[in-house]
Amino acid sequence: MAARSLMARQPNERLQALIQEAECSNAELARRVNVCGTEHGLDLRYDKTSVARWLRGQQPRGRAPAIIAEVLGRKLGRTVTIDAIGMANGQHLASGIGLHFAPTVLGAVEHACELWRSDVGRRDFLTGSTVEASALVEPSRDWLIIDPDTAISRNSGPHVGASDVEAVQAMTQALVELDHRFGSGHVRTVVVHYLNSVVSGLLAGSYREKTGRQLFAAAARLTELAGYMAIDTGQPSLAQRYYIQALRLAQAAGDRGYGGYVLAAGMSHLAASLGNPREIVQLARAAQEGAHGHVTPTAQAMFYAAEARGHALLGDVRTTSVIAGKAVEALERAAPSDDPVWISHFDQAYLADELAHCHRDLRQPGPGARRAEEALAGHPPTRARRRAIDLLLFATAQVQACEVDEACHTAAQAVTLLGGLQSQRGAEYLDDFKHRLEPFGQVAAVREFDARLEEVEAAA
Repeated sequence: MAARSLMARQPNERLQALIQEAECSNAELARRVNVCGTEHGLDLRYDKTSVARWLRGQQPRGRAPAIIAEVLGRKLGRTVTIDAIGMANGQHLASGIGLHFAPTVLGAVEHACELWRSDVGRRDFLTGSTVEASALVEPSRDWLIIDPDTAISRNSGPHVGASDVEAVQAMTQALVELDHRFGSGHVRTVVVHYLNSVVSGLLAGSYREKTGRQLFAAAARLTELAGYMAIDTGQPSLAQRYYIQALRLAQAAGDRGYGGYVLAAGMSHLAASLGNPREIVQLARAAQEGAHGHVTPTAQAMFYAAEARGHALLGDVRTTSVIAGKAVEALERAAPSDDPVWISHFDQAYLADELAHCHRDLRQPGPGARRAEEALAGHPPTRARRRAIDLLLFATAQVQACEVDEACHTAAQAVTLLGGLQSQRGAEYLDDFKHRLEPFGQVAAVREFDARLEEVEAAA
């Protein structure tokens, strides 16, 4: 059986062609792969015989194919994918896609492009696995200690100019607005296809240092948006992969502030949805430390608000109050005209929303209701999903205060908004509210609310 299996293998002509193009001997390739593996924390011990087996069609296990592709990419000065080296087959190879913080710029581009390509291909492994809290925290440590990328310019491939970067930025803003109004279920596929078909090609083009940094920044922002959309479509495992790659792309952009935003607005909120409060605090503090001196007071307020949510989930009333106070004070010092576009949405309404979550988790219905009302007063109609969530936060505070009739009336408004959205997050908040209503099942308002929900669900 083994002999027949070996005979069935086909020579890996793609790998052979790239090795020849790189003018690299089998022994040199093996040595470079071992060295690169060490950079990734792996103990690889390949030799020229190993490379010969790869050329005969044998596929190395684990993360080795990605390492081989990265090594050849470094040698050739361009992105080389796992598919390009003829090693894209096998689900066991793909399970780690997007979960690693690449030590080099070439590796960062490879990892991001592989994630986008795999997502477009709808590979089940991206969504079927669980999220490990350590997979969120470990990249933040890499981000804190990694040396800055000294050069990212490229001299091969189609020319990329400022107008190309502006197009990505404009597309991102348009997609953000659509997401706010209609939910991620309507637009996530568009984001992923744009990353895979347009942004990946730009990253593989030629650009000067300044343009390259701007391009990586634009790619980071759109990748972070794709991560949020993965959460809003009920795919947390996919979200963590996008957040890790957004963090690495922000590092290549030289934007420490946005890296902190990915940690605090993306990863920490994912940890919150998964019920990992200690990781929320760790990620928010990493954002504060790593972006210190690189962000405006508005971003500082958001970082503090993220940390406060972690303390609230831990039930620490005093620390939550202290950190929430820092968030409020920071936002009072903010000058919106100084803010970069990625934090310009974080206003008093968003801060009130964050603090309403804290009061909910600490079972403080009075302050929770006031903060939820403040958020609703500040969010415009275009933030439909956010308004629906804040209505449910308000309704939850009313339930906690045993104002059940009022809570059902408030939640009914949220149900109306959710009817025009495709948002898993909104559905999860509604499910949480329904669970909180269960002790009041005999109240007439609750029975009426349940009946209305059944009608809405039947119509849907």
